[in-house]
Amino acid sequence: MKQKIVMKVHMNCQKCRTKALKVVAAASGVNSVGLEGEEKDKLVVIGDGVDVVKLTNSLREKVGHTDIISLAEVKAS
Repeated sequence: MKQKIVMKVHMNCQKCRTKALKVVAAASGVNSVGLEGEEKDKLVVIGDGVDVVKLTNSLREKVGHTDIISLAEVKAS
């Protein structure tokens, strides 16, 4: 089951964004990751069996305040 996770991460500089992307990319099950939003503060993660709680906690530890905005299943085309 593929899932799409959108998280709002407190990232106030390019270095923080890079760090957040690295943290997410290293998580198991992640297929792709991208930045969204006017301030590029939303992380969009697409993956298979990603542990959202673990991912959120490691982002909070390594980058800053993180909120899960949405979690949805992606239907395979």
